[in-house]
Amino acid sequence: MPAEFAPHEGCLMIWPERGDSWQYGAYAARKAFLRVIETISESESMTVLCSEGQYDNARAQLPDRVRLVVMATDDAWARDVGPTFVVNSRGERRGIDWGFNAWGGDADGLYPSWENDNRVARKFCDLLGDDVYDKRDFICEGGSIHTDGEGTALVTEACLLSAGRNPDLTKAEIERVLCDYLGVSKVIWLPRGIYQDETNEHVDNVCAFLRPGEVVLAWTDNREDPQYALSAESLAYLEQETDAKGRKLVIHKLPIPDIPVCITSEELAGYTFEAGEDEREAGERLAASYVNFYFSNDAVVMPVFGGENEESDRRAVALMQEWNKDRRVIPVYARDILVGGGNIHCITQQIPL
Repeated sequence: MPAEFAPHEGCLMIWPERGDSWQYGAYAARKAFLRVIETISESESMTVLCSEGQYDNARAQLPDRVRLVVMATDDAWARDVGPTFVVNSRGERRGIDWGFNAWGGDADGLYPSWENDNRVARKFCDLLGDDVYDKRDFICEGGSIHTDGEGTALVTEACLLSAGRNPDLTKAEIERVLCDYLGVSKVIWLPRGIYQDETNEHVDNVCAFLRPGEVVLAWTDNREDPQYALSAESLAYLEQETDAKGRKLVIHKLPIPDIPVCITSEELAGYTFEAGEDEREAGERLAASYVNFYFSNDAVVMPVFGGENEESDRRAVALMQEWNKDRRVIPVYARDILVGGGNIHCITQQIPL
């Protein structure tokens, strides 16, 4: 599995529509998605999937350079339902079709039906003409894995060892699957992710590779914040670890927003929940993190949250620019993605060269 910072052919995204994820008919979410789409498609091809009913609306708003494809999905989390792409020594690309069960299935999944999402990876590989590894017997989402392209994977124990993923497998057996399919020889198991992350704490919201041997970790200095203990535990672990090449990791601390981002009653009123779906509550803290960014071919596309966190936003952008001098850092106002349950990395899936 190539690192995300390696060159891409393109990117996959899905047009948002689902009523219990995207408030008020997804109007604000689509505005944020469009900004992400426009930014990424400046330097790599972009394919967007949508429902039959949204085709005309999406086509009218998307840039002409974006390919739009009608494909049934249950929601818009391309990272988790799209294929994970791997490349061999001859440069041949193949997609991995993991099993998907809405982040936990009957144990703690977030919606009761996910059949359409579980078909997306194979369908998209068919569209590209890429061969597929059928690994639907193993539950895994793209947001739960990061790689450095040199044999190292990053995951969290909180997610991959959760009851709703692969409870019949041991940690060692799960690691073996990751090594076999991702082509890595070392799996770094962070203990925890971001507080209140309803994906069981995906790694892509808490820690990511900036380059081989170098990671960014979501952080807070506020010992009263529940995130402090989670990040401190992961920091202590990372400081004792090496990557597949035996390098000690350079760890950059990227502070989370100073003020917790919480969903408002006004936002909550815009959702449409159906029986069996996971409902939100007014005042609920959202899993806001600046680590949920996307490496495009020429930029770091990263979320910012505005309002009372404008100073936090500026600090995060400045730090990311300092650590990524070879790329532009482009902030995108992403609160309207966050209220859906994820962020920029969660709604994108890179297609490597």
